[in-house]
Amino acid sequence: MNKPNFLLVDGMALLFRAFYATAVTGQFMINSKGLPTNGVQGFIKHMMTAVSRFKPTHVAVCWDMGSTTFRTEMFPQYKANRGEAPVELIPQFELVKEVVEAFDIPNIGIPGFEADDCIGTLARKAPGEVGVSILTGDKDILQLIDDRISVILLQKGYGNYLVHNRESFYIEKGIWPEQMIDLKALMGDPSDNYPGVRGIGEKTAIKLLQQFNNVEGILENLHQLTAGQRKKIEEDLEMLHLSRQLAEIKCDVEVECNLDTAFFKIDRDKVLDKFTEVEFRGLHKLIPAEQEVV
Repeated sequence: MNKPNFLLVDGMALLFRAFYATAVTGQFMINSKGLPTNGVQGFIKHMMTAVSRFKPTHVAVCWDMGSTTFRTEMFPQYKANRGEAPVELIPQFELVKEVVEAFDIPNIGIPGFEADDCIGTLARKAPGEVGVSILTGDKDILQLIDDRISVILLQKGYGNYLVHNRESFYIEKGIWPEQMIDLKALMGDPSDNYPGVRGIGEKTAIKLLQQFNNVEGILENLHQLTAGQRKKIEEDLEMLHLSRQLAEIKCDVEVECNLDTAFFKIDRDKVLDKFTEVEFRGLHKLIPAEQEVV
């Protein structure tokens, strides 16, 4: 029997990517009930293409549960730069979960936390003999990579991936995955709307982390920094610490996913019945006629 491989899917990342890929040309794929389905159809295509390629034994999908989290309580401006979801996307948040249920794949989310926190916790909690892969388009999740957790980053189109483990990440970035938290603490994250240290960009931040390992190491060696770097950090010290807290994915939230419930075995008739109900077209090709026992 092959080693178990648990695929954790970043549901929001896939759904948003799929929605905007077609929404830009107005292809909302509205069915006879007046329900837009473009995001859900693209989500299924992303998920099943990856399943076909990476052949996981277990699958679970993690979701955000609203925009209010412990991070917005710490920093009200967190993600405040993001507009309301388009009206065509809103009904698809529930629809996509219904379709995932038809695959007998667990939908997982906890109010007050982001999907990333659920993914991080489940990845770290997985039994030692289980390999973990995370399917996402969100580079924040790269901080979770360790000796048994890899990240599959979606690239443009379907079936194009950049797969990162510890070594490949280091080769690309010059720092280790766990140092990403400190990198974002220093340089901030415009997409999540927190500034880090004003005036410290990625290049400088990486150089400092290569030299001093983490934020604590940098602060212990401020005397070795240039006068300009030292001044910037000292003036934004509070935001540096806050940004680090915002950047770090929590891996100890109250979430469970029994591996037995995540065992991946498709009931083809059940899935195709759901596809017919929602009026999906062309996706039946992604559902194998007979499933090989892994």
